[in-house]
Amino acid sequence: MSKAVALSRAYRLAVASRVLAAAFGGYALASAATVLLALVWPAPQSQALLWASMLSFAIYSVAVIWVFMARTATRAWVGLVLVTAAVSALAWLLRTGGAA
Repeated sequence: MSKAVALSRAYRLAVASRVLAAAFGGYALASAATVLLALVWPAPQSQALLWASMLSFAIYSVAVIWVFMARTATRAWVGLVLVTAAVSALAWLLRTGGAA
């Protein structure tokens, strides 16, 4: 019975990790994508931000689905962190013009 309890604990921790990745990592990705899309959208600034904000709901939904489809919780976290970092870096470069 101890082995079943250990497997159950490991499974519960993996699910909890995915829930946290979906909630916080998905939010971070959607926020970074909103900034990037608002910067590159070919419209006035207010409309670009509006459209980017509306698209962020779809981006967040896709991120949540992807987290639960990933093979492992670690792969889900790594994928979210890498994509969020890349999107954030691109938005930062566009915002600052590449100057440090």
